[in-house]
Amino acid sequence: MRTVAQQMFRTCDTLFSRKMSTDVVEARPSNIETAAQMDNILRLPSSSQTFNVEARGSLHHVGAVMERAHHGGGWLLSGIICINILILGCALVSGSAFNSVAITSVHRQIFLIILLLLTMLWMLFYTVVTSKKDQAVLFKDSHAGPVWLRGGLLLFGFLGLLMDIFKIATYVGYLHCDSAVKVAFPVVQAVFLIVQTYFLWFHAKDCVQRHTNFTRCGLTLLLSTNLVVWMATVTEESIHQTDISDLNVNISHKLYRASYGSVKCQCSHSACDTFKDAFYYLYPFNIEYSLFASAMAYVMWKNIGRVVEDHRRQSVKFYPKDVCVGPVVGILLVVAGLVTFVVYEVDILTEDEKNRNRALLIHFIMNIVIVSLMCLSTTTGCIVFRLDHREHVSEKNPTRSMDVGLLVGASMGQILISYFTIVAAVATGARGYLSALNLSWAVLTVLQLGLQNYFIVEGLHREPFHEAQEAALHTNAHASRERPETSVALGGQKFKYSMTSRPEKLSWKRRVLKEVCVFLLLANVILWIMPAFGARPQFDHPIEIKFYKFTMWTAIVNIGLPFGIFYRMHSVASLFEVYLSS
Repeated sequence: MRTVAQQMFRTCDTLFSRKMSTDVVEARPSNIETAAQMDNILRLPSSSQTFNVEARGSLHHVGAVMERAHHGGGWLLSGIICINILILGCALVSGSAFNSVAITSVHRQIFLIILLLLTMLWMLFYTVVTSKKDQAVLFKDSHAGPVWLRGGLLLFGFLGLLMDIFKIATYVGYLHCDSAVKVAFPVVQAVFLIVQTYFLWFHAKDCVQRHTNFTRCGLTLLLSTNLVVWMATVTEESIHQTDISDLNVNISHKLYRASYGSVKCQCSHSACDTFKDAFYYLYPFNIEYSLFASAMAYVMWKNIGRVVEDHRRQSVKFYPKDVCVGPVVGILLVVAGLVTFVVYEVDILTEDEKNRNRALLIHFIMNIVIVSLMCLSTTTGCIVFRLDHREHVSEKNPTRSMDVGLLVGASMGQILISYFTIVAAVATGARGYLSALNLSWAVLTVLQLGLQNYFIVEGLHREPFHEAQEAALHTNAHASRERPETSVALGGQKFKYSMTSRPEKLSWKRRVLKEVCVFLLLANVILWIMPAFGARPQFDHPIEIKFYKFTMWTAIVNIGLPFGIFYRMHSVASLFEVYLSS
């Protein structure tokens, strides 16, 4: 024990007394040696279970010291780069959206092309040079970039690539009378999607130990580039739907969707309109791809120089007999939601006010049913958590912290719209059945978001059941050394546990949690599909437009709705994590 303490003291003294080197590459070997020393500490022979616990506690302590030592000028420089790119990108996106003379979409696309090219150059450098360096990636964060998240990134990336292909085919028809930049941008973006998807698929778990300052700046460049692309895509989609100077509230906003070619510039081939309609419906996937990539880049940035223990996740298989009610009810809701969404999209475009009111009625009732069932099931899950005796996770985890921050932050978008709707409906007296349904939907949505956030955050911060079982087995093993007569039975139990990854029968608490998670997951999917693919009752129902006026209400919806859409997709990912740990 004294030897371990001396090694720890020498390690800490080396970290605090080392002078800052001007060469980033040469400064890293000392950190690598420190990591190797800590790895050797874990492998020292121990005489008791207490020694192992103390060694691991020492590892966490020195790991924290090492992380603070890594926090140098690179963190500040990378933060400055990210903030400047985001503010400049926001200014250019906003300027090109509201000023078509001084700053046009061509200027915005030139800026984005430069960003995409610089980011691709850095990703290629990291893949070819940094990641190939000796001892460049000593640790992997098992919580970062799970296969289902990378699979979602791959799916959204493919659909985003399809959207770029449709854009190229569309803008080629306007080359004779429009800028060639409009064709160059989707070409560069398509290449960027391929390179970035490859990069994140293979390197999302990396805890980089070499070229750290350069890697930090590169990752913030990657993060800010995806966020600027996200802002540009959201703005383009919002203008595409609401680009009207004076809205007649008796007619749906969808009749006024913006066109991509002016009257003077006609497309040279007949398929332009088909491609326009096709890539309009692919906007939501491109938006989600940018947000997924931003989240994964942020986790990589937080993991630079991080020392993690090798906790490999257990492979969790889905057993149909584990859950039954949740999937069945959830699938029925998804099917019913898709049917009502199609009816809504068809009837809302007609000029017959009776059909439009019927479409709004069906849409409001369907959403009220969905959020009511979600409130009920989430309340049940929260009660089970109160009865559950699993410990809260105390280990520092950038992935979990980011998940919680994104979850709560993104929910503010839908809460913003809901509260503005509540104020408008109450102030106008909620006259008529449509206004009453709209008010009820807004109130239930606020309640559902609060309950679901509590449920997910609690689930993410609870110890997984299999780890709790392992801890119990270790405790029993320690007791068996004191009572040898129990060692035979315990050995059989440990052997049985190692052969199977799950107990023969789930407890009622685990079964209820899994049912709730699956149901909420499917319910969030349908609540993502409807607004993501064009359902805009905020504009089709005139109360908010009359109360706040069109300009202000459009700004509120265009700010809050993209975050609300992302919240539903992010909730699906978080609920899947809670399901795996339950």
